[in-house]
Amino acid sequence: MTDVRRAIAQAQHEEWARVVARLARRFGDLDLAEDAAAEAFATAVACWPADGVPPDPGAWLSTTANRKAIDRLRRENKRENKQQEAHLLYSVPSEPVGALEDEQLRLIFTCCHPALALETRVALTLRMVGGLTVPEIARAFLVQPDAMGQRITRAKVKIRAARIPYRVPDAEELPARVSSVLAVLFLVFNEGYLATGADTDPVRHELTAEAIRLARLLRGLMPEDGEVAGLLALMLLTEARRAARVSASGELVPLAEQHRQAWDTALMAEGHALVRERLASGRAPGRYQILAAIAAVHTSARHVRDTAWWQVVALYDQLVRLDSSPIVALNRAIAVAELEGLELGLATVERLADKLAGYHAYHATRADLLRRLGSREESRVAYDQAIELTANSAERAYLTRRREQLG
Repeated sequence: MTDVRRAIAQAQHEEWARVVARLARRFGDLDLAEDAAAEAFATAVACWPADGVPPDPGAWLSTTANRKAIDRLRRENKRENKQQEAHLLYSVPSEPVGALEDEQLRLIFTCCHPALALETRVALTLRMVGGLTVPEIARAFLVQPDAMGQRITRAKVKIRAARIPYRVPDAEELPARVSSVLAVLFLVFNEGYLATGADTDPVRHELTAEAIRLARLLRGLMPEDGEVAGLLALMLLTEARRAARVSASGELVPLAEQHRQAWDTALMAEGHALVRERLASGRAPGRYQILAAIAAVHTSARHVRDTAWWQVVALYDQLVRLDSSPIVALNRAIAVAELEGLELGLATVERLADKLAGYHAYHATRADLLRRLGSREESRVAYDQAIELTANSAERAYLTRRREQLG
């Protein structure tokens, strides 16, 4: 049974976007595509444990989803004009791929239509392409799941009402959509880097690997775009530390405590080369390039005590001018604590209380600073708040141990 569940999970990761893309292109309806794909996977959950995993799970899912879509169209009188198209589904040739040869990347670009608000584009694409659940997407945006569900629903309604064409954008249209695409890849990577769900692995390598794969493809399409290079570098330098991030006992290992000999030197070299390339360009860096430069400073140090914290703070000062979000301010405050003292760092963190009260990393950061300052009772309360807000099993284990060490 475990093997079957693993096969279904792997098929969902590998085939979800392809099935949705094919159905959406042929029927021109994102809702129908997503619903039919969901029904196909639900059928797999019901049938595969009894019948066994088919030799070609992707083809089985695609065929089942096609039939589900046809059945649904037949039941809807208002869509009679599409029934003929549905009957001819298997004989319709694939449209030319144009500039985008990867189906998943093409689907991301298609969902990131400029007629939709930026956050809406990102949320819709995470659901349709990344396969993330509404609660996972809501946590990424620090909003309630109900509000995020409504946002995604409104986006689909607008696509239908405005008759936004479901098609592959032309090459000249790609730059206008790239910021949304980068945001999607960044959030998919983050969900893999530190999963927010309680019922998933703490680190989801399939998501980080897919985000890196797509970023490489995007880099090939837009080699002169600095932010594309910056995001790829950031992903590589972060992924390089994956083997050292979770202990054998399943506990998260923070950067300061990681065995740096376990880091992937090939990924680090590639990431550092991209950062140097962007610095040599002489152009003003964007958000992802600055984040990649920060990651480069961290991964260049042989030991945490060798970290050039003044460089990290200076880079965050640049980043704050581009991105004034409270999460960026929190990360800057952590660097300030290392450079200028724990008391100043704690004061800087606590100024963010109103904006980050529901964010576990705020309470975890505050707990750590209070612990290091000797405020054990306040630290314990902050750890309790962080643990309550954290679903990731590895992170909960680490925070629980830290709290217990307070005595």
